[in-house]
Amino acid sequence: MSVAEFLRQRAVEVAVSGSYSLPRWYDCEGKLRTFACRTKRVSPFRMIVDVPVVGKIGERVTSYFQDFGEFQCTISATLKAGFLMELDMTRARRAWMSEKLTWLEKKQKDDSIKELRHDARFVPQASHTFLTLADGSTHPCFIIDVSTAGVAISCEYDPPVGTPLAVGACVGRVIRKFDSGFAVKFAEQQPRDSLDRLIVRSPLAQSA
Repeated sequence: MSVAEFLRQRAVEVAVSGSYSLPRWYDCEGKLRTFACRTKRVSPFRMIVDVPVVGKIGERVTSYFQDFGEFQCTISATLKAGFLMELDMTRARRAWMSEKLTWLEKKQKDDSIKELRHDARFVPQASHTFLTLADGSTHPCFIIDVSTAGVAISCEYDPPVGTPLAVGACVGRVIRKFDSGFAVKFAEQQPRDSLDRLIVRSPLAQSA
């Protein structure tokens, strides 16, 4: 199915964090790499996800989402920074998925639950930005979440712990690795109200 066709179908616009692996991507130890992702539009049959590494049409994907569980999927269409996945599941699980999406859609409209901690992690409006290394080279990356103190990143480039770099306009250092990416601690705490603008920059904007 094409993205245009899916956009005409009934689905829920919802951002749910997850992870995925592609069949041809391995780390230096020969293990299948896992990348972070986030849903943009979901139905009980397919979903559009924002990703750091775009697969090829027809490729099989193993994915996991905190609100939906694990899926075996097939990529049916690609976008600049994402793809459309066809979900393989039983009829019973589709019925469960439909109920789950209805609940999530209602939850989105409920403003009663607010995050009060000023330094809490949040998901920025834009999912993609660039890393800049000390030698000036840049790498596109996917933002998992961010706080005033640091950011979690998923990226094709896999820097070692201790690597100094800039995420957008925010300078920091890699302090921790995890299955789907790595954590960067900022050299200085960033203002909460400016984080979206600072963290999401193009290479041209960074050098300007």
